[in-house]
Amino acid sequence: MTTNTFIATNAASSGITLERKTLKALCRRSDLPGLIYLGKWALALGISGSTVYLTLGTAWVWPAMLIYGTVLSVPVYAMSHETAHGTAFRTRWLNETVMWICALLYLEEPLHRRYTHTNHHTYTWHVGKDSQMPFDTPMTLAVWIMEISGFSLTRFHIHRLIQLAVGHYPETLRSVVPENEFPRLRWNARSFLGIYIAIGVAIGFGATWLWWFLILPTLIGRPIVLLMTLIQHVEMAENSPSILNSTRSCRSSPIASFLYLNMENHVEHHLYPQVPFFALPALHRELKDQLPIPDPGFWRTNLEVLSVVIRRSLGRNTKARTIRQAPHHITDGGSVSQISKRTM
Repeated sequence: MTTNTFIATNAASSGITLERKTLKALCRRSDLPGLIYLGKWALALGISGSTVYLTLGTAWVWPAMLIYGTVLSVPVYAMSHETAHGTAFRTRWLNETVMWICALLYLEEPLHRRYTHTNHHTYTWHVGKDSQMPFDTPMTLAVWIMEISGFSLTRFHIHRLIQLAVGHYPETLRSVVPENEFPRLRWNARSFLGIYIAIGVAIGFGATWLWWFLILPTLIGRPIVLLMTLIQHVEMAENSPSILNSTRSCRSSPIASFLYLNMENHVEHHLYPQVPFFALPALHRELKDQLPIPDPGFWRTNLEVLSVVIRRSLGRNTKARTIRQAPHHITDGGSVSQISKRTM
């Protein structure tokens, strides 16, 4: 594992090839798939939200809230991510409008999301270079709890919004965001904070529907989002030029694929980030003979990760049994030596 040399991470650095004509076809953008997705998402929100309404005042409201919160929060994350790439829609104003709304619900200023995520793709999981490493590595149980609870990420997003709103731009941000974009970041951050304050005031004056159908489901759904994003890179190799070493794809159910915008194909996405979400399954079929077999589905992979971090925290063997894992994360026990600190 190299610690001092940073190599831009992509298909070429990973030794993956794809015929130019095929790649061009897969990269073709369109408004229709994204609009169809928004329609299906609205329908899913309506159905799951109605179960919350019908169960208010009963114990059944909590499982209903978990379902509704998942249907709300996972696509908010996935769509804010896809629009940050500019691939959700062909029409730019449509892409940017959806990005702004989803970023508002995700609690992250949209241009901050776009530029730090571009950096994450350029230097995927490179210590000291990747501005979107959301947890310390190697992961311990304490770090896992802070990550999955949503506390660490929410605290970071609110802190960064306040920094942007007052015009304070940390050096890590200056290194990835063009200076001429700072006024837009500042305006967006102030707008976001103003909207959040207005929502709080509205709830205080009796608009309790905002609590039940926006705030609470977002809090309940965020751990599901973080369980999905955690397995993208956890236990994988830092500082590798190959996406195959730093990134994980997983098997998925049709429902999870829908909510997550096919982002379980995460190795494929990092190899060719210009491919829109609706073409990722086709990209997977084109590349599958060159890629590692995807890890098990959402629950099995997360349970394996939890088993590893518990054993690491107890000083026991950390070898994963069913998922890919970087060799240097496998130990027979003992103290944990930190490799990297979180950058967000």
